[in-house]
Amino acid sequence: MHTPPVAPARAAIVCGLALASVAGAPRPRSVPHAPPVPAYAVYAIRFATTQAGYPTRFLVAGADTARRSQLAFTVWLVRGGGHTVLVDAGFYRDKFLDRWKPAGFVRPSAALAPLGIRPEDVTDIIISHIHWDHLDGADLFPRARVWLQREEMEHHTNDTGAVLDRAIDVDDAKMLAAMKQAGRVQLVAGDSVEIIPGITVFTGGKHTYASQFVAVHADLGGTRTGTVVLASDNAYLYENLEGRRPIAQTLDSLSNLGAQERMFRLASERRLVVPGHDMEVFARFPKPGNGIARIE
Repeated sequence: MHTPPVAPARAAIVCGLALASVAGAPRPRSVPHAPPVPAYAVYAIRFATTQAGYPTRFLVAGADTARRSQLAFTVWLVRGGGHTVLVDAGFYRDKFLDRWKPAGFVRPSAALAPLGIRPEDVTDIIISHIHWDHLDGADLFPRARVWLQREEMEHHTNDTGAVLDRAIDVDDAKMLAAMKQAGRVQLVAGDSVEIIPGITVFTGGKHTYASQFVAVHADLGGTRTGTVVLASDNAYLYENLEGRRPIAQTLDSLSNLGAQERMFRLASERRLVVPGHDMEVFARFPKPGNGIARIE
């Protein structure tokens, strides 16, 4: 259908109105950029070792029954962007010291002192699983928020601190319930959850009912950044990771192997997957030394 031409005067008016409309229109607001994801310094901190060799068959499925391995009891520090985060909290109660008689024991809260960190400086604790040597020390850090998989907590205990599965220690169950009542426990709803910018937790491995491991956007020294994966007990030793051998203490060996392969895919380099109890960590990452290893 043919449209008659607009008269010149009318055209000028229409054009003027259009320009006025554009000039008077509010400009779109600029969208603020999200703050950059921190690149965290990551440390393994050894606070004790086993006195004698521990049977390797309890660590690596199918290992020779005569073999023994010395274990490092370790927590991991993740620091940056205003966050001072521990992955696992170690242990300190007398009954564990009496039973295990660890060598070179230092309370996990004191083991942070060489890095200039006081217990009250710790902002968050990510508990990989509820075993005593990873959970027991959580109450040494009075201001920390505790992150734990919801299914891990609900399977093992409840708000009264009852023991629902013998994998959790009775005193640690009570401690966890008290911390939850105080509003200090944040329950994580499943797999692949970024709980703090640049820090993501993953389920799998089935060391316990809902154990988790942690991937960190890390400062690798100089100008380099990348992803470090802290396996905790989802891989006890480098032998588990490098030999494709499931941990001996798992509810599902195939799940454990799958989790280990996933760790390698997540990490920037295979060497940046860090097992939970291997003394070799402190040889492969020798700085700064004296039981502290900067993962870089």
